[in-house]
Amino acid sequence: MKKVLLFSLATILLLSSCVSKKQFTDLQAKQKETQDLLNSATVKLNSCLEERATSTARATALEEQVADLRKANDNLTVLSSKGASNIEKTLESIKEKDLKITRLQDALNQKDSITLAIVTSLKREVGINDPDIEINVEKGVVFISIADKLLFQSGSYNVTTRAKEVLAKVAKVVNSKPDFECMVEGHTDSVPYQSGVLLDNWDLSVKRSTSIIRVLQGLGVNPKQLIAAGRADYVPLVDNDTAENRATNRRTRIVVLPKIDQFYDMVEKEMKNLSAQN
Repeated sequence: MKKVLLFSLATILLLSSCVSKKQFTDLQAKQKETQDLLNSATVKLNSCLEERATSTARATALEEQVADLRKANDNLTVLSSKGASNIEKTLESIKEKDLKITRLQDALNQKDSITLAIVTSLKREVGINDPDIEINVEKGVVFISIADKLLFQSGSYNVTTRAKEVLAKVAKVVNSKPDFECMVEGHTDSVPYQSGVLLDNWDLSVKRSTSIIRVLQGLGVNPKQLIAAGRADYVPLVDNDTAENRATNRRTRIVVLPKIDQFYDMVEKEMKNLSAQN
């Protein structure tokens, strides 16, 4: 630009020596116009250079942001993939737990349904109007409690004729449920046993249980379903302080229940599986 300026001045001087005043004035005006254009161009150039520097810095910053976003996106993709995998695993675990809970509930419902069916059958067959026969459910198990006066003579373990009629009705229900077990549980009062070949009330309670089991077996009940048990006088219903109370405590209880390996094991297994996953 300095060369252009010097050239312009040299031209003016040269022309001033050989041109008219008017021409000289015109040349000065053009020179001023040229100078103004040059100054304007210089300002614009400097402005463009500043804008370029700003744009370059901004572009660099944007490139860095893009690089950071790409890196974050890659990390997000990995996290999203892991998150999706974890969500799928969680859903699968929930589905498995729901399935186990459903199976557990089905087992319990099935057991409850069967228990109700047993009670209904027994009440229909045995009869619920006899005060010496009680049929109830305790903790999901069916109990038939029969007073001793229906089953045995005092101090005896020989089953009476009337008892065989009652046991025939019980046998009918048990025979209709071949997958059930039937435990016969003998109970005595607290008066010591002192006659015959038996030693004590333990012997008497168990002997009465086996006597009833033989009757049930003779009525067609599969002996594999039968369990003999005696409790002597150690599980009384009331105090043995009156003749009436002692008569209440002398009883035989028949427990009818599904086989444990079919229901209780299933329930226990499902409960353990649920506990292990929590």
